[in-house]
Amino acid sequence: MCLKILIFVFFRNMRFILFLFLFSVFSFVLCAQNIKGDISVEGEGVAFANVVIEGLNVGASSDQTGKYTLKNVPLGRHNIIVSSVGMKTQKKEIIVVSGINKLNFDLEKTTFNLNQVVVTATKTMKKKTESPVIVNIINSEKMESVQACNLSEALNFQSGLRVETDCQTCNYTQLRMNGLLGGYSQILINGRSIFSPLAGLYAMEQLPVNIIEKIEIIKGGGSSLYGSSAIAGIVNIITRTPVKNASSFSYNFHNINQKASENSFYINIDLLLESKKGVSFFGNIRDREWYDHNGDRFSELPRINDKSFGMNLFFHPFANHKLQMSIASINEYRYGGQMIDVLPHFAMQSEERNHKILLGNIDYQINFDSKSLLSVYLAAQSTGRDHYTGVRPDVSSEEDTVHLLDPPYGSSLSVTRQAGFQIDHSIDDFFGAHVFSLGGEYMGDDVYDEISSYNYILDQEILNIGWFVQSDWRLNNRFSVLSGSRFDSHSLLENIIISPRLSLLYNYEKRTQFRVSYSSGFRAPQAFDADLHLAFANGGVSRIFLDKDLTEERSNSYTFSINHDKPSYNYIYGFTLEMFYTELMGVFYQEYSGFDEFGQIFTKKNGSGAIVYGFHAESRLNISQKFQFESGFTIQESYYNSAVLHSENLSPIRKFLRTPSKYGYFMMYYLFSDILKLSVN
Repeated sequence: MCLKILIFVFFRNMRFILFLFLFSVFSFVLCAQNIKGDISVEGEGVAFANVVIEGLNVGASSDQTGKYTLKNVPLGRHNIIVSSVGMKTQKKEIIVVSGINKLNFDLEKTTFNLNQVVVTATKTMKKKTESPVIVNIINSEKMESVQACNLSEALNFQSGLRVETDCQTCNYTQLRMNGLLGGYSQILINGRSIFSPLAGLYAMEQLPVNIIEKIEIIKGGGSSLYGSSAIAGIVNIITRTPVKNASSFSYNFHNINQKASENSFYINIDLLLESKKGVSFFGNIRDREWYDHNGDRFSELPRINDKSFGMNLFFHPFANHKLQMSIASINEYRYGGQMIDVLPHFAMQSEERNHKILLGNIDYQINFDSKSLLSVYLAAQSTGRDHYTGVRPDVSSEEDTVHLLDPPYGSSLSVTRQAGFQIDHSIDDFFGAHVFSLGGEYMGDDVYDEISSYNYILDQEILNIGWFVQSDWRLNNRFSVLSGSRFDSHSLLENIIISPRLSLLYNYEKRTQFRVSYSSGFRAPQAFDADLHLAFANGGVSRIFLDKDLTEERSNSYTFSINHDKPSYNYIYGFTLEMFYTELMGVFYQEYSGFDEFGQIFTKKNGSGAIVYGFHAESRLNISQKFQFESGFTIQESYYNSAVLHSENLSPIRKFLRTPSKYGYFMMYYLFSDILKLSVN
């Protein structure tokens, strides 16, 4: 009887139960909607980004083009969180309504962006992990973390690189890459070699970091693309271009041993007028007091006051056309030596420099279709310098009278100019993917440096015309072959210089890259940065002159590297191991050649040869984009084949001077919040 009653009740209310069920389903459909959108970084879709709704068990991943869809999202207010390896996590709020719900994300790259685009290795745009030549990057975030105020301070935080200060009085610097002197490395600005020999003496300290977007570094011979003076490697300074409307003002204060202060002011303004127009402005003022370490009233660090400003703009005049222009002005005054407030020639020993530098470039690109690209460019730099370098003889002596009547003030002017073109053409179905490049460029460099009191004058005009060809062949997802050569006709050389290069890449599961490379290089017999510096010696100054029989220097470079990066949702760790071996033929060296009435004389000559070899190791770790650690060290040796006489007071030696066999760096930071970060380096 009870069973009959239960069955009767169930069937009597079945219509009500069915109604409740259908109402619940219908209500859920009405209250649950989809959210769609695009995830990009700098205009490119971000594949496989994680998209989750805060507080709900709802999530999705973007596809290969950066599109995502979140399904069955309840109506109302929600926070959407997007994260991806190498990108800063981003959170946005959305109010989900009935109908279409769309939310796009434009992510920012973090320091370890594994697939960032590089251009220096091949003169074409490539992902870093797909480049057959290994490229190291110092970006703006890293420069900020190490508190770098100028290019010189930033370059120290890279294995195989060491910025050396070679004069206590004026503090001129040179970049030593893989153990070689500064003249063996070529410094580019936006891919153009307009770092003149005269500007190279001080410009690494004169270029402020707020002009720099990133620095790309290639270690090993690069003459196959960039011509003379690329034996040790390439440093390409890429200046800021606007990606959004932004402005910033910064102030840095340094104190040196409680004796001297340095103040730096920076300002940046980025305006993205449209997607087709943008301009970046920058300004910098730096003022440093002179510093005396041992209390002898002679400076170890000179007084420096510099001002720089400039702009970088781009616009698209037509579809598939792009014009980019940049211009910068740098004015610097520096004084070192006896710390007295009089004209420099009254000091017992001093150096004064007053630089006026103007540089700029224009690039015009045309994309004919998705397969072909033409680039035409002009670049130039003018460096004027008024300078004094002198040692005052004994006061009240006859020599002192002559010195005061005709003090050794000098003037210098260096003008560097470059013009060229490059054509790239892609073929996707010819035994793999090919990018063929053909280019030519004209380079002129005029250097004039005179100090009449020392009977010293350098008047040098150089012209170089170069042609290069390159094949970038990607056989499949694992193997790539890069080959090419450059042909240079240099005004100081009789024969055309041919500089070939061959590089192989094996990409193992997109996490590990094995690379092996051969490249050749050359240096023309011209005056380089260090040759233009007068050094103090034995109560006078030393000068460097070029031997009349000086010829080019040649090199062969071999490198092997392993690069590994392991990303996960919460961390990235990786390491790079690189071995290098470079042999030099006809190597330049400075031979002691005696005295004249002004001081010591050195003559630059060709030696028999030299070898440089070593090993780099780097490690890196990023946890939850909060904690980051990076370190690197270098072990190297540098020897001449035959012993070289550097001074009458030293025995001839084979080892390069001022090249330590071990050096390295480390840096780390912890991000407490968006406005508070602890950095140690």
